[in-house]
Amino acid sequence: MSQKGKVYLVGAGPGDPKLITVKGMECLQKADVVVYDRLANPALLEYAPPQAERIYCGKLPDHHTMKQEAINQLLAEKALEGHTVVRLKGGDPSVFGRVGEEAEHLVDCGIEYEIVPGVTAGIAAPAYAGIPVTHRDYGSSFAVVTGHLREEKPELAVEKWRALAQGIDTVAFYMGIGNLPMIRAQLIAHGKDRHTPVAVIAWGTLPDQATVTGTLADIEQRLAENPHITNPAIILVGDVVRLREKIKWFESTQVKA
Repeated sequence: MSQKGKVYLVGAGPGDPKLITVKGMECLQKADVVVYDRLANPALLEYAPPQAERIYCGKLPDHHTMKQEAINQLLAEKALEGHTVVRLKGGDPSVFGRVGEEAEHLVDCGIEYEIVPGVTAGIAAPAYAGIPVTHRDYGSSFAVVTGHLREEKPELAVEKWRALAQGIDTVAFYMGIGNLPMIRAQLIAHGKDRHTPVAVIAWGTLPDQATVTGTLADIEQRLAENPHITNPAIILVGDVVRLREKIKWFESTQVKA
């Protein structure tokens, strides 16, 4: 093959394979190569042609199957060979998915690409747990924050935590269970009421989804009492969590099933 191929940077959705977009599914159906993450449901690979090459590049917090630089290079190499490449990422590729780095590398290599948005876990997991991230009675602002916060200048960190604690009604922290003690301490220290409701939602939208609720004051204890709640998980902080007991639907359906 001499002609350059094309790369599709596709959001796989939050877990339930039915939540991938129609466009994302169509990209998979024409793929020659699929490069997929740990949080992309493997069932989605069935949409790709049988002969398509499937390459796993999943990442754990303490172990990367393939470093980001190697993934960037792999996408470029496969496209330069003339292949249609799908980079399948859990959730939305632009929300903590490092899609910007991959797109930059493709631009530098002169390779055509498209970004195909997906449903992000910070909205979908709470929705499946019966918690809308906005509600006119409980919260009109919403923020998504990485649970793995980089160290930065102290004055910038103070401003960031103050804004999250005092300026945002609902905050979703991604992959933050390991840093929960720090997250709750910083929010309280910068003005968030210690009785603010919190939900921790593991494996959102999948059959084994599980949710623990509490407040900033006691969520660590609640998690200790529920050791089955592990990453991948969303930590949701805000008054909207109060709605869960009234409108939760998915987990109740799973129990009945």
